[in-house]
Amino acid sequence: MTQYFAIIAVDERSTEALLAAEALRRAAGDRGLALAVETRSAQGIVAPLDLSDLDGSSRALLIGDGDHDAARLGHAPTERLTLDVVLADADGAVERLAGAATPGTAVPNRDGGAQRIVAITSCPTGIAHTFMAAEGLQQAAAALGHAIRVETQGSVGAQTPLSDDEIRDADLVIIAADREVDLSRFGGKRVFRSNTKPAINAGQDLIKKAFAEAQRQPTGNGDAANTKTAGQPQGKRSGPYKHLMTGVSFMLPFVTAGGLLIALAFALGGIYAYDDAHQGTLAWTLFQIGAKAGFTLMVPALAGYIAYSIADRPGIAPGMIGGLVAANLGAGFLGGIVAGFIAGYGVAGLNRAIRLPRNLEGLKPVLILPVLGTLLTGLILMYVVGGPVAEVLAALTHWLRGMQGSSAILLGLLLGAMMAFDMGGPVNKAAYAFSTGLIASQVYTPMAAAMAAGMTPPLGLALASKWFKNRFTHEEREAGNAAAVLGLAFVTEGAIPFAARDPLRVIPSLMIGSAITGAISMSAGVELKVPHGGVFVLPIPNAVTHLGVYAIALVVGTLVTALALRVLKKPVTA
Repeated sequence: MTQYFAIIAVDERSTEALLAAEALRRAAGDRGLALAVETRSAQGIVAPLDLSDLDGSSRALLIGDGDHDAARLGHAPTERLTLDVVLADADGAVERLAGAATPGTAVPNRDGGAQRIVAITSCPTGIAHTFMAAEGLQQAAAALGHAIRVETQGSVGAQTPLSDDEIRDADLVIIAADREVDLSRFGGKRVFRSNTKPAINAGQDLIKKAFAEAQRQPTGNGDAANTKTAGQPQGKRSGPYKHLMTGVSFMLPFVTAGGLLIALAFALGGIYAYDDAHQGTLAWTLFQIGAKAGFTLMVPALAGYIAYSIADRPGIAPGMIGGLVAANLGAGFLGGIVAGFIAGYGVAGLNRAIRLPRNLEGLKPVLILPVLGTLLTGLILMYVVGGPVAEVLAALTHWLRGMQGSSAILLGLLLGAMMAFDMGGPVNKAAYAFSTGLIASQVYTPMAAAMAAGMTPPLGLALASKWFKNRFTHEEREAGNAAAVLGLAFVTEGAIPFAARDPLRVIPSLMIGSAITGAISMSAGVELKVPHGGVFVLPIPNAVTHLGVYAIALVVGTLVTALALRVLKKPVTA
C-alpha cells in the first residue's frame, strides 16, 4: 500500500502552515488516502513523521521554502510546492501527490470492477421526472455493473437521503436535476451535472459520460460560487430557464398553501370573508393567513430562489428583498422574475469582482455580498425597471381579465398545446410557470386551462389503450392503468412512455386533445386558485369555478385525444 507524506517547512508563517496541514489531511481523507503531515517552523515541529515503514512506494510533498530535512526520505519520489499553492488548492496538491487523474478524465476502478456512484435527481415540481430519472439511473448502473444510491429531492424534500459515509466512499457523484442542487456536501468528490432527460432516456450513456467528464468539486465553504463549478460548463448545465424553474419550484408550496386557505375562507365565510366586518372569525383568519402571508411570500420566494440558483446562498436575501420590492411596486411575478435575475447575476458579478485577503473572505457570503446585492437590486428596481415592469403586468392582467370569445379560445389552444407538447419538458414548464405566476396577480383562468390540459394526455392514452387495444402493445395496455392514475393527479409525464415509442403519431394526438381542453376552459372563464393536485383539489369549495364546465372540458379533451390516437396510430402486432 502506497504511503503518503507531506512536510511543510516555513520560517515565519507558522499559522498558515498549520492551516495548510489541516487542508491537506481533509483533502486526502476525501479520497480515502492516509496522509501524514509534518509541520516545521520557528515554533518547532508539529506531528513529526514516523518514517520507519518508508519504502519504494512512498511518496512525499515538500511544501514551503524552509528546511525539510529531505534526506531522511531516501529515494522516495517527492513533489515540491509553495505554501501559497497549497493554501489556494489543497485538493490539487493531493491529486499531484497521489498521481490521481486530472479533472475530465476517468478514474481507474478501485477494484477493477464495479464503482460506487451516488446521485441526486430533482425536477421543478418534484414529482414525475424526479423519480423517473432515479429509476433510469438505477437501471443503467445495474446494467453496467456499478453500485448506485440515489437521493430523490421530490415535492416533500429529500427522500432516501445520502449518508456521509456513502458520499465519502463514492467514486462518482451524478446530479440529474432541472433545478439547482446544493453541492456543498460533495467537496473533493468528482461531480457530473446533467438535467433529468438523459437519465430517463439514456441512463447508461449518461453514466459513461459522467465517468469521462466529471470534475472535482472544490472543498471548503469559502465563497458560494465554489458550489457551482463542478460538472458541465456553465453554458451547458444552466441558463435562465433552469434558474427560473428553480424559483418556480420553491414558489409552488406558497401558491398551493395560500390558494387553498383562501378557498376555504370563502367556503366558510362567503366571498366577503376578508372584510373587516368578519374580523376574528375563522374564515377571516384563514384569509389573512392565505392571502396576507402565503400569497405575499410568493413573489419574494420566486425571486429569492432564482437568485439562489445563480449565485447560491448569498443571492437569497437580495433576491427575496428585491421580490418584495417588486411586489410592493405592483410588478407582481414579472417583477419577481426580473428581481431574481438582477440579484443573482449582480451577486455573482460582485463575488468575482471583490477580492479580499484570505482571512477576510468569510465576510463575503454573510455580509458584503448580501448587503451590496440588496442595495444593487433595490435601487435598480426602484429607479429603473420596477415601474415599466409594473405597467407591463397591469396591461397583461387587464388583457387577460377582459378576454372573451376568440381571444380566450386562442390562448386556451396555445396553453393546452404547450402542456402536451413535451409532457413536463421545457415547453410544458414554460406554460405552467406563466399560468402559476399569474395567480399572484389574481388571474386564475390560465391556471385552470393549464392543469386541465396537463391531465388530458395520460387520461386520453389510458382510454385509448382500453378502447382501441390493437393500437397498443401488451406492455402499453398494462401501462394504461398507471397513466390513468397519473392523469387524474395532473402528472402529464405519465404519457411519456407512450410518446417515446411513437412520437410522430402520439404527440400530435395529445396536443389536439389538450388544446381543445384548454380552449373550452378559457372560453368558459373557469378559474383555478390551486396550481397542482388534479381532480383531488376540485371538490374543495371555491378552489375552482364553473366546475361542471371544467369537468366537460376534461372529458371532451380526453375523448378527442383517444379518437385522434385511433386515427393516427397504426395497428400493432403485439
